[in-house]
Amino acid sequence: MAPVTPHTAQILAERASQMRAVATRSEALLWVRLRAKQLGVAFQRQIVVGRYIVDFVAPSVRLIVEVDGAYHARRSRADARRDRKLCRAGYRVLRIAAGLVERDIEHAVQLIGAALREKPP
Repeated sequence: MAPVTPHTAQILAERASQMRAVATRSEALLWVRLRAKQLGVAFQRQIVVGRYIVDFVAPSVRLIVEVDGAYHARRSRADARRDRKLCRAGYRVLRIAAGLVERDIEHAVQLIGAALREKPP
């Protein structure tokens, strides 16, 4: 991933901070289950990775979890491009539908647990 300028890094950090303060319902529900190493690894939320703000990241295993609401339905190609760049930077990206998180949080957590158990490529 191309490096970001100090100015861009500052803007991204400020935006990530704002996003942490105003989580979506699905992000807030999932954060309750990911925080404090409940799945065996530390997750952080709304963190800058390169030039992107990711919903959740477990840095020690380089796993990014994105919670996709209705907004993402209109931007699947852009999301795929973003995912490829993050993968080239050494991350695995797991996308989970916001509706699944809200309907069946247990299943969403199981999907994340399975991704954590997978061996990185």
